[in-house]
Amino acid sequence: MGLTRTTGPLSPHAPRTVNYAIDGPAHKLLMHPFPRRVRAEFGGRTVLDTVRGVLLHETALLPRLYVPEEDLDASAFEPSALTTHCPFKGDATYRTLRVGDRHVPDALWAYPDPLPAAPWLQGYASLYWEAADAWFDEDEQVFGHLTDPYTRVDVRPTSRHVQVFAGDELVAESHSPLRLDETGLPTRWYLAPGDVRAALEPSDTSTYCPYKGRAGYRDLRLADGRVLADAAWTYPDPLPESARVAGRFCLLHDDLHTLVDGERI
Repeated sequence: MGLTRTTGPLSPHAPRTVNYAIDGPAHKLLMHPFPRRVRAEFGGRTVLDTVRGVLLHETALLPRLYVPEEDLDASAFEPSALTTHCPFKGDATYRTLRVGDRHVPDALWAYPDPLPAAPWLQGYASLYWEAADAWFDEDEQVFGHLTDPYTRVDVRPTSRHVQVFAGDELVAESHSPLRLDETGLPTRWYLAPGDVRAALEPSDTSTYCPYKGRAGYRDLRLADGRVLADAAWTYPDPLPESARVAGRFCLLHDDLHTLVDGERI
């Protein structure tokens, strides 16, 4: 998504419909300020607290938060024996996160002597998202990862005719769907519950999107008795930018195909 994935300008397959060329290595780096206050908590302590963070965008990867060393609780980190080498950034050293009797090995990394092409990494470190118990963007707890300023979600009502089939069976149809476009991803069509003709059955699956919120899934039972696991998802309480899709369903499965105005997508 954004700059570095799918067809973004720094992705492995940058778009050809441009009047410029980006020189440099196939794996590109771009770092820019992320001035919002970001905090990470672990073991009941704030181990990272910054208003001077930066986002590092790397080809084919999600952006990663790096923070000045001074914005870490140094007493919560201890040296690790692990080192790794990145041909674009240099040799990374690691630290273990430890608070009380809890610890996460190799939770933090830094480039104390980065390669000449990335000198601006010196003095910064990055904490694995999964290592912390909780992250906060200003005073809001956030999940999954920080949102990318180059990614957005647009939801628009439309009168396009959307049909979803399983083979010859019409399992959903709408003349008033919502179209959701998220940077770098295919368009998704969200239908009202009454537009789904096949039976929706409970599923234990749940996922989280930093742009849309917590999704719950449903299995789809077809007329012939087959069940398509997790073929529909819904956001009961979406984040504000995706509020319009609340309670609607999006259907996607290998055994389903969708037509929009009669054309298969």
